[in-house]
Amino acid sequence: MDARPTLLVIAHGSRDPRHAATVSALCARVRSLRPGLRVEVGYLDFNAPRVPRVLERLSAEGVREVVALPLLLTRAFHAKSDIPAALREATARLPLLTVRQADVLGPSSLLTDALERRLAQAGLRPGDRRSTGVVLASAGSSDPEAIAVIAEIAREWRHTAGWCAVRPAFASASLPRTADAVRELRAEGVGRVAVAPYVIAPGFLPDRIAAGAREARADVLAPVLGAAPELARLLLRRYDRAVPGRARGDLAALIA
Repeated sequence: MDARPTLLVIAHGSRDPRHAATVSALCARVRSLRPGLRVEVGYLDFNAPRVPRVLERLSAEGVREVVALPLLLTRAFHAKSDIPAALREATARLPLLTVRQADVLGPSSLLTDALERRLAQAGLRPGDRRSTGVVLASAGSSDPEAIAVIAEIAREWRHTAGWCAVRPAFASASLPRTADAVRELRAEGVGRVAVAPYVIAPGFLPDRIAAGAREARADVLAPVLGAAPELARLLLRRYDRAVPGRARGDLAALIA
Protein backbone atom coordinates (compact mmCIF):
# COMPACT_ATOMS: atom_id res chain seq x y z
CA MET A 1 0.00 0.00 0.00
CA ASP A 2 1.26 3.51 -0.84
CA ALA A 3 2.57 5.14 2.36
CA ARG A 4 1.36 8.57 1.33
CA PRO A 5 -1.93 9.82 2.78
CA THR A 6 -4.90 9.54 0.46
CA LEU A 7 -6.05 12.83 -1.01
CA LEU A 8 -9.79 13.35 -0.56
CA VAL A 9 -11.03 16.25 -2.65
CA ILE A 10 -14.20 17.66 -1.10
CA ALA A 11 -16.48 19.36 -3.62
CA HIS A 12 -19.73 21.14 -2.87
CA GLY A 13 -21.81 19.27 -5.42
CA SER A 14 -24.52 20.47 -7.79
CA ARG A 15 -27.62 19.29 -9.61
CA ASP A 16 -25.87 20.40 -12.79
CA PRO A 17 -24.08 17.34 -14.24
CA ARG A 18 -21.29 19.57 -15.57
CA HIS A 19 -20.15 20.16 -12.00
CA ALA A 20 -19.27 16.54 -11.18
CA ALA A 21 -17.79 16.03 -14.65
CA THR A 22 -15.46 18.99 -14.11
CA VAL A 23 -14.42 17.78 -10.66
CA SER A 24 -13.64 14.35 -12.13
CA ALA A 25 -11.56 15.89 -14.91
CA LEU A 26 -9.61 17.99 -12.42
CA CYS A 27 -8.89 14.99 -10.21
CA ALA A 28 -7.75 13.01 -13.25
CA ARG A 29 -5.25 15.77 -14.00
CA VAL A 30 -4.04 15.67 -10.39
CA ARG A 31 -3.46 11.92 -10.68
CA SER A 32 -1.49 12.42 -13.89
CA LEU A 33 0.78 14.93 -12.11
CA ARG A 34 1.39 12.66 -9.11
CA PRO A 35 1.36 9.03 -10.28
CA GLY A 36 0.69 6.62 -7.45
CA LEU A 37 -1.12 9.11 -5.24
CA ARG A 38 -4.60 7.90 -4.41
CA VAL A 39 -7.10 10.67 -5.15
CA GLU A 40 -10.74 10.30 -4.12
CA VAL A 41 -13.71 12.68 -4.39
CA GLY A 42 -16.47 13.28 -1.88
CA TYR A 43 -19.38 15.73 -2.06
CA LEU A 44 -21.15 17.79 0.56
CA ASP A 45 -24.48 17.80 -1.24
CA PHE A 46 -26.39 16.80 -4.38
CA ASN A 47 -23.83 14.30 -5.73
CA ALA A 48 -22.55 10.91 -4.62
CA PRO A 49 -20.50 9.71 -2.94
CA ARG A 50 -20.93 11.94 0.11
CA VAL A 51 -17.90 12.62 2.28
CA PRO A 52 -18.82 10.28 5.17
CA ARG A 53 -19.37 7.34 2.81
CA VAL A 54 -15.96 7.86 1.18
CA LEU A 55 -14.21 7.95 4.56
CA GLU A 56 -16.03 4.79 5.68
CA ARG A 57 -14.95 2.99 2.54
CA LEU A 58 -11.34 4.13 2.86
CA SER A 59 -11.17 3.01 6.48
CA ALA A 60 -12.65 -0.38 5.58
CA GLU A 61 -9.99 -0.77 2.88
CA GLY A 62 -7.20 -0.20 5.40
CA VAL A 63 -6.37 3.44 4.68
CA ARG A 64 -5.10 5.14 7.84
CA GLU A 65 -4.27 8.69 6.76
CA VAL A 66 -6.32 11.09 4.66
CA VAL A 67 -5.80 14.70 3.62
CA ALA A 68 -9.22 16.29 3.10
CA LEU A 69 -8.86 19.18 0.66
CA PRO A 70 -11.80 21.58 0.23
CA LEU A 71 -12.32 22.39 -3.44
CA LEU A 72 -13.05 25.99 -2.47
CA LEU A 73 -11.48 29.26 -3.54
CA THR A 74 -12.16 31.19 -0.32
CA ARG A 75 -12.33 30.34 3.36
CA ALA A 76 -16.00 30.89 4.12
CA PHE A 77 -18.86 28.93 5.70
CA HIS A 78 -18.21 25.57 4.07
CA ALA A 79 -14.51 25.57 4.93
CA LYS A 80 -15.04 26.93 8.44
CA SER A 81 -18.13 24.96 9.46
CA ASP A 82 -19.64 22.37 7.13
CA ILE A 83 -16.50 20.48 6.22
CA PRO A 84 -14.93 20.37 9.72
CA ALA A 85 -18.26 19.18 11.14
CA ALA A 86 -18.58 16.43 8.53
CA LEU A 87 -15.01 15.29 9.15
CA ARG A 88 -15.42 15.29 12.95
CA GLU A 89 -18.63 13.30 12.75
CA ALA A 90 -17.14 10.72 10.41
CA THR A 91 -13.82 10.26 12.20
CA ALA A 92 -15.56 9.87 15.56
CA ARG A 93 -16.96 6.64 14.13
CA LEU A 94 -13.66 5.66 12.47
CA PRO A 95 -11.03 5.64 15.22
CA LEU A 96 -8.34 4.07 13.03
CA LEU A 97 -8.52 6.88 10.46
CA THR A 98 -6.58 10.15 10.79
CA VAL A 99 -7.89 13.02 8.67
CA ARG A 100 -6.14 16.36 8.19
CA GLN A 101 -8.06 19.21 6.60
CA ALA A 102 -5.93 21.12 4.08
CA ASP A 103 -6.23 24.82 3.35
CA VAL A 104 -8.66 26.16 0.78
CA LEU A 105 -7.18 26.90 -2.63
CA GLY A 106 -7.19 30.68 -2.63
CA PRO A 107 -5.63 33.08 -2.72
CA SER A 108 -2.74 31.89 -4.90
CA SER A 109 -0.77 33.17 -7.87
CA LEU A 110 -1.60 29.86 -9.55
CA LEU A 111 -5.27 30.87 -9.56
CA THR A 112 -4.56 34.18 -11.26
CA ASP A 113 -2.37 32.27 -13.73
CA ALA A 114 -5.38 30.05 -14.46
CA LEU A 115 -7.60 33.12 -14.88
CA GLU A 116 -5.08 34.50 -17.37
CA ARG A 117 -5.16 31.21 -19.26
CA ARG A 118 -8.95 31.30 -19.54
CA LEU A 119 -8.99 34.94 -20.68
CA ALA A 120 -6.42 34.11 -23.35
CA GLN A 121 -8.58 31.19 -24.49
CA ALA A 122 -11.49 33.63 -24.76
CA GLY A 123 -9.49 35.80 -27.16
CA LEU A 124 -7.58 38.38 -25.14
CA ARG A 125 -3.99 39.04 -26.17
CA PRO A 126 -1.10 40.37 -24.05
CA GLY A 127 -1.29 43.70 -25.88
CA ASP A 128 -4.92 44.13 -24.78
CA ARG A 129 -4.14 44.56 -21.09
CA ARG A 130 -3.76 48.33 -20.90
CA SER A 131 -7.11 48.93 -22.55
CA THR A 132 -9.05 46.11 -20.85
CA GLY A 133 -10.91 46.17 -17.56
CA VAL A 134 -11.58 42.81 -15.94
CA VAL A 135 -14.53 41.85 -13.77
CA LEU A 136 -13.39 39.20 -11.31
CA ALA A 137 -16.71 37.43 -10.82
CA SER A 138 -16.98 35.04 -7.89
CA ALA A 139 -19.88 33.03 -6.51
CA GLY A 140 -20.26 35.37 -3.55
CA SER A 141 -20.45 34.88 0.21
CA SER A 142 -21.97 36.43 3.31
CA ASP A 143 -18.61 35.99 5.06
CA PRO A 144 -16.78 39.35 5.27
CA GLU A 145 -13.40 37.60 5.28
CA ALA A 146 -14.12 35.91 1.97
CA ILE A 147 -15.37 39.13 0.39
CA ALA A 148 -12.26 40.99 1.55
CA VAL A 149 -10.04 38.31 0.04
CA ILE A 150 -11.74 38.65 -3.37
CA ALA A 151 -11.29 42.44 -3.25
CA GLU A 152 -7.61 42.04 -2.40
CA ILE A 153 -7.09 39.53 -5.23
CA ALA A 154 -8.61 42.06 -7.64
CA ARG A 155 -6.28 44.83 -6.42
CA GLU A 156 -3.19 42.64 -6.55
CA TRP A 157 -4.04 41.19 -9.98
CA ARG A 158 -4.40 44.65 -11.49
CA HIS A 159 -1.08 45.70 -9.95
CA THR A 160 0.89 42.66 -11.12
CA ALA A 161 -0.74 42.00 -14.51
CA GLY A 162 -1.18 45.51 -15.86
CA TRP A 163 -4.91 45.42 -16.58
CA CYS A 164 -6.61 48.78 -16.99
CA ALA A 165 -8.80 47.87 -14.01
CA VAL A 166 -9.92 44.79 -12.09
CA ARG A 167 -13.22 44.91 -10.21
CA PRO A 168 -14.72 42.21 -7.99
CA ALA A 169 -18.31 41.10 -8.54
CA PHE A 170 -20.51 38.44 -7.00
CA ALA A 171 -23.25 36.12 -8.19
CA SER A 172 -24.95 35.98 -4.79
CA ALA A 173 -24.95 37.34 -1.23
CA SER A 174 -22.80 40.40 -1.99
CA LEU A 175 -22.67 43.34 -4.37
CA PRO A 176 -21.95 44.40 -7.04
CA ARG A 177 -23.39 41.87 -9.44
CA THR A 178 -21.49 41.03 -12.62
CA ALA A 179 -23.64 43.19 -14.90
CA ASP A 180 -23.30 46.19 -12.59
CA ALA A 181 -19.52 45.86 -12.44
CA VAL A 182 -19.35 45.72 -16.25
CA ARG A 183 -21.50 48.85 -16.51
CA GLU A 184 -19.38 50.70 -13.94
CA LEU A 185 -16.24 50.05 -15.98
CA ARG A 186 -18.00 51.24 -19.13
CA ALA A 187 -19.12 54.42 -17.35
CA GLU A 188 -15.51 55.08 -16.37
CA GLY A 189 -14.46 54.99 -20.01
CA VAL A 190 -12.87 51.55 -20.14
CA GLY A 191 -12.82 50.54 -23.79
CA ARG A 192 -12.90 46.75 -23.44
CA VAL A 193 -14.43 44.78 -20.57
CA ALA A 194 -13.75 41.11 -19.87
CA VAL A 195 -15.48 38.92 -17.31
CA ALA A 196 -13.30 36.30 -15.61
CA PRO A 197 -15.37 33.81 -13.59
CA TYR A 198 -13.52 33.02 -10.36
CA VAL A 199 -15.30 29.68 -10.01
CA ILE A 200 -14.12 26.14 -10.54
CA ALA A 201 -17.02 24.28 -12.12
CA PRO A 202 -20.17 25.12 -14.10
CA GLY A 203 -23.47 25.36 -12.27
CA PHE A 204 -26.22 27.72 -11.19
CA LEU A 205 -24.07 30.60 -9.92
CA PRO A 206 -21.54 30.44 -12.78
CA ASP A 207 -24.49 30.55 -15.19
CA ARG A 208 -25.69 33.66 -13.36
CA ILE A 209 -22.25 35.23 -13.87
CA ALA A 210 -22.41 34.45 -17.59
CA ALA A 211 -25.94 35.86 -17.85
CA GLY A 212 -24.78 39.09 -16.20
CA ALA A 213 -21.88 39.38 -18.61
CA ARG A 214 -24.20 38.96 -21.58
CA GLU A 215 -26.80 41.33 -20.15
CA ALA A 216 -24.25 44.13 -19.79
CA ARG A 217 -22.64 43.28 -23.16
CA ALA A 218 -19.17 42.45 -21.87
CA ASP A 219 -16.70 42.13 -24.74
CA VAL A 220 -15.14 38.91 -23.42
CA LEU A 221 -16.48 36.13 -21.22
CA ALA A 222 -13.89 33.60 -20.10
CA PRO A 223 -14.73 29.97 -19.23
CA VAL A 224 -14.72 28.78 -15.62
CA LEU A 225 -11.39 27.59 -14.21
CA GLY A 226 -12.30 23.94 -14.67
CA ALA A 227 -9.49 21.40 -14.89
CA ALA A 228 -6.82 24.02 -15.60
CA PRO A 229 -3.30 22.65 -15.08
CA GLU A 230 -2.57 25.47 -12.63
CA LEU A 231 -5.51 24.35 -10.51
CA ALA A 232 -4.27 20.75 -10.45
CA ARG A 233 -0.83 21.92 -9.35
CA LEU A 234 -2.42 24.01 -6.63
CA LEU A 235 -4.33 21.02 -5.24
CA LEU A 236 -1.05 19.16 -4.92
CA ARG A 237 0.60 22.15 -3.28
CA ARG A 238 -2.15 22.29 -0.66
CA TYR A 239 -1.88 18.53 -0.17
CA ASP A 240 1.87 18.72 0.39
CA ARG A 241 1.52 21.51 2.92
CA ALA A 242 -0.95 19.41 4.89
CA VAL A 243 1.60 16.61 5.34
CA PRO A 244 4.78 18.42 6.51
CA GLY A 245 7.91 16.35 6.25
CA ARG A 246 6.15 13.63 4.26
CA ALA A 247 6.13 15.05 0.73
CA ARG A 248 8.91 17.60 0.52
CA GLY A 249 10.51 15.86 -2.43
CA ASP A 250 7.22 15.82 -4.30
CA LEU A 251 6.72 19.53 -3.58
CA ALA A 252 10.18 20.43 -4.81
CA ALA A 253 9.57 18.53 -8.03
CA LEU A 254 6.18 20.20 -8.44
CA ILE A 255 7.54 23.74 -8.11
CA ALA A 256 10.67 23.19 -10.19
